[in-house]
Amino acid sequence: MKLKKTTSPFLQQVREAIRTKHYSISTERAYLDWTRRFILFHGKRHPLQMGETEIGEFLTYLAVQRNVAASTQNQALNALVFLYRNVLGQSLGENINGVRAKKPRKLPVVLDKQEIRSLLRNVDGNYWLPACLLYGSGLRLMECMRLRVQDLDFSHRAILVRNGKGGKDRVVTLPDGLLRPLQQHLAGGSGFAP
Repeated sequence: MKLKKTTSPFLQQVREAIRTKHYSISTERAYLDWTRRFILFHGKRHPLQMGETEIGEFLTYLAVQRNVAASTQNQALNALVFLYRNVLGQSLGENINGVRAKKPRKLPVVLDKQEIRSLLRNVDGNYWLPACLLYGSGLRLMECMRLRVQDLDFSHRAILVRNGKGGKDRVVTLPDGLLRPLQQHLAGGSGFAP
């Protein structure tokens, strides 16, 4: 759900607080949306007039009425904790009462080598190299999208990830099998050969 183009002065204040912390644009959008939903849920009351009880009621609503996943409910809670700590300057107690969404008990699905090969063979041209980088180097999607030529170190078989999640830099492995396709791509050829 997107925010309206004309945001209230309060939501603009929240946006500025998020930006001073250098959070990603996706986090900014999510936190603003959760703040707006929280305010609307409580009849447009200002957050200064509310506290832990209202946060607990909102979290219960998300779990019981909206049946959201535990990770979604946690994101909403994190947004509200940010709002109270960093925008309103109020600390919240350790235990915010509310019904917590249940975490699903599932084993992670892991593809075997043959399934990965099959998957990558079926990825279309321009997406093949980024898909291989995501899988082979463990890059996150936005890290791959922001990758620059100067971040590739062919001699050390490394990729420098700048300003990754949490604003941190890190180095990941450049898979041997992607050296030639990357070099071909940089030389102007397609370099996409599954």
